[in-house]
Amino acid sequence: MSMFHLSRRSVLAGTAATAAVAALPVLQGHAQAAVPAAAGAYRWRNAVQGGTGFISGVLFHPSVRGLAYARTDIGGAYRWDDRTDRWIPLTDHLGWDDWNLLGVEAMAVDPAHPNRLYLALGTYTQSWAGNGAVLRSEDRGATWKRTDLTVKLGANEDGRGCGERLLVDPRDSDTLWLGTRHDGLLKSTDRGATWQAVSFPAAPSATGQGITLLVAAGRTVYAGWGDSDGTSANLYRTADGTTWKAVPGQPTGAAAKVPIRAAFDRHTRELYVTYANAPGPNGQSDGSVHKLRTTSGKWTEVTPVKPGGPTSDGGTDSFGYGGVAVDARRPGTVVVSTNNRWSLIDTLYRSTDGGRTWTSLKDKAVLDVSETPYLKWGADKPKFGWWIQAVGLDPFDSGHIVYGTGATLYGTRDLKNWAPQIRGLEEASIRQLISPPVGEAHLISGSGDIGVMYHERLTASPSRGMASNPVFGTSTGLALAAAKPSYVVRAGWGDHGNGAWSDDGGKTWMPFTSQPSMAKSAPGPITTNADGSVLLWSFGTGDPGFRSADNGESWSEVASFPKGAAPVADPVDPTRFYAFDTTTGTLFTSTDSGRTFTARATGLNTGDTEFQLAAAPGRSGDLWLSLKWNGLYRSTDGGATFTKVGSCWASYTLGFGKAAEGASYPAVYMVGSTETITAVYRSDDEAKTWTRINDDQHQWGWIGAAIAGDPRVYGRVYIATNGRGVQYGEPA
Repeated sequence: MSMFHLSRRSVLAGTAATAAVAALPVLQGHAQAAVPAAAGAYRWRNAVQGGTGFISGVLFHPSVRGLAYARTDIGGAYRWDDRTDRWIPLTDHLGWDDWNLLGVEAMAVDPAHPNRLYLALGTYTQSWAGNGAVLRSEDRGATWKRTDLTVKLGANEDGRGCGERLLVDPRDSDTLWLGTRHDGLLKSTDRGATWQAVSFPAAPSATGQGITLLVAAGRTVYAGWGDSDGTSANLYRTADGTTWKAVPGQPTGAAAKVPIRAAFDRHTRELYVTYANAPGPNGQSDGSVHKLRTTSGKWTEVTPVKPGGPTSDGGTDSFGYGGVAVDARRPGTVVVSTNNRWSLIDTLYRSTDGGRTWTSLKDKAVLDVSETPYLKWGADKPKFGWWIQAVGLDPFDSGHIVYGTGATLYGTRDLKNWAPQIRGLEEASIRQLISPPVGEAHLISGSGDIGVMYHERLTASPSRGMASNPVFGTSTGLALAAAKPSYVVRAGWGDHGNGAWSDDGGKTWMPFTSQPSMAKSAPGPITTNADGSVLLWSFGTGDPGFRSADNGESWSEVASFPKGAAPVADPVDPTRFYAFDTTTGTLFTSTDSGRTFTARATGLNTGDTEFQLAAAPGRSGDLWLSLKWNGLYRSTDGGATFTKVGSCWASYTLGFGKAAEGASYPAVYMVGSTETITAVYRSDDEAKTWTRINDDQHQWGWIGAAIAGDPRVYGRVYIATNGRGVQYGEPA
């Protein structure tokens, strides 16, 4: 699996080497470059799914009614448009080389200057990931200036729901603070244009948490520290912007090991802090809530329910505490969230008396997910939530609360009726795309975490939600029979089976009645031949392929299939399959319906972990091979020989759509490079020439998983993104 394909749930092991904080240089900012519009002007939109990703932070502006921002772990940042009740994406301009910046570690607003917005970007801290960056805007994210950092940030690592780690200093709007995971505390005195390391009392460790939050309480700034052992200090403050000291009397112990989030009640002068024994969103089993009266230094524990109690099934009610928000209009009113509470389900607790008593908002909640029905996850009704670390309370409306989950953002206006407040925010990591040539749906998609969706309309979340029977987490394979498009197969990670077939174009599904033993631990790509009579299923790199001729009732090993390869069916001849073995640079074919495979073309490039073999629709033996750094190759003789396509030097993924008027060959769509820029291209002349069809404001980071043209609508193309869902474009 490519590292770019990592699901938002993934947390990679390893810790990047860190330079000495004192050696950090001054970092210079630069403006976002203006680039002329692309020649093939397109209109780009999301195919609506409705969220589908972890909302790691939400921030209401304290001075402007109806203005809010949201951040995600791999899908960028958004601004809420109160006029249209939609989220507006703010970071789609980040391109292929900046894929690591689609994870938003933290965001900050300036209470005194409502148009200013700051984002700290960086998805991973591993050695293979690029350094972080800070974006700064004077127009609420419409345009940006950028400063590249020399440190790494970890928006998709443990602790990604903590924060915010970025703060405008309450004493001076030109001064910003940025807490890092491995490199201590950074400070800017020119509104984020340059950054310097400053002295901080605690030293980073290998946990990768460092500073977990920054919050202003009056003119004092507090910083949470995530590398405490539970006995040492984990909350520091500065009153003068220079000297940081541990806060006296702060809570210690496992339940208060990691400060997750904090919020200040300016009426009562109290700072509320949520704690857990791990940074989350995974792994928390204990936690607490405390408040500090900043005028006297007195600490009080105000934990709504202490973790560790029994559950009805004989288990233990383990969880931590996550989000916290105070009511700007009502003194002593505060909302906190539990996190990682799987047995009794996470909830929000609300107090109107400074934490002396609490009410669980889940207990009387009415959830309406009719707009995003996948949230039922195949059950009769949805959960209230899980992975709740982002909580926001509208400073102009005490009844308006929002909270993020691992898949959506719920909101209420009356503390009882809740619905996803997610329009415009799409964060799915897309793995597979199909655009059927006939039928109700123009799109079927396979995703990380949310399986397969059948899109009756591109403008609404699928009415059936996720494909069920069985429900998958992450989809690993999706294919239809070219000559019998009503027949579709899928594979993925599921608790009740790892494969299924459909004979109505993907509306309803039947699980395979049996499956190879490795399917549960390593489900991989799957395909079906042209008439839907044979299935080929591939697994891990050390496992053979398997074949079924009875809709998955029985399977037989195909010993000659190249291990770990992705099978491709000929779209015309049901006896033909193809597979490319990147370890040997060999193209294998089968002419006996997948029973045996033999080598044909040899000597092709080896070791390319990101490649795609595609068969042109309506033609037998017309194959296209995209090789990450080695360009595009074509075979018109069933894989016996390949010729390099000279019109591009890099090809990452390839697809086909309806031919242009007067053309006899399908339109070819590619994510690749014809000159210096990696972009989205269309060719109407069999890849002799290309037209760029995306533009510099629509790039979406890494988009190398899949691309598919619509076989019924010329010019329409679907793109799989790693965190911005399915983007589809049409000629403007």
